[in-house]
Amino acid sequence: MRKGGVILYPTDTVWGIGCDATNKEAVKRVYEIKQRDDSKALICLVDSDARMQRYFRNVPDVAWQLVDSLKESESKPTTLILDGAINLAENLIAEDGSVGMRITNEPFSKELCFRFQKAIVSTSANISGEPAAQNYGDIDPRIIEAVDYVCWSRRQEHKPHTPSSIIKLKENGEVTIIRK
Repeated sequence: MRKGGVILYPTDTVWGIGCDATNKEAVKRVYEIKQRDDSKALICLVDSDARMQRYFRNVPDVAWQLVDSLKESESKPTTLILDGAINLAENLIAEDGSVGMRITNEPFSKELCFRFQKAIVSTSANISGEPAAQNYGDIDPRIIEAVDYVCWSRRQEHKPHTPSSIIKLKENGEVTIIRK
């Protein structure tokens, strides 16, 4: 990923296609692999509150309250869409200046984010419009062939996984639930 590579990896939700979220060319490749219009946003994973804070001009207090409550509960992983994204590839940031980001607590993806020391793109490992790959065996061979590296962790796993909840938090405090 440090050289612009694209990976397949297990996340705290479904299998994901990932790359350096600060590398415009790598992000472009992810859109190409997914056969997805680049006007549709991709989300990112980070390993901590401190890392998340690096990518937004201002994180509203309600976002920190939500992050804290999610840490304390065993709730479904939740992606926050926040305004004022900075320090990310420009083709990753939505037209309104927002980006979706999730702090992962799943051991493999958390360690990957920690070691990489940057936000990592995390979009479901599927061709746009097809179902998300819950397990490695669900991934379309075209995706496997298109990436530079496939992580070994959890390849043998066969259990249900679902995408994250998504909540948009505006700087003015407005809250919108995008996906439960």
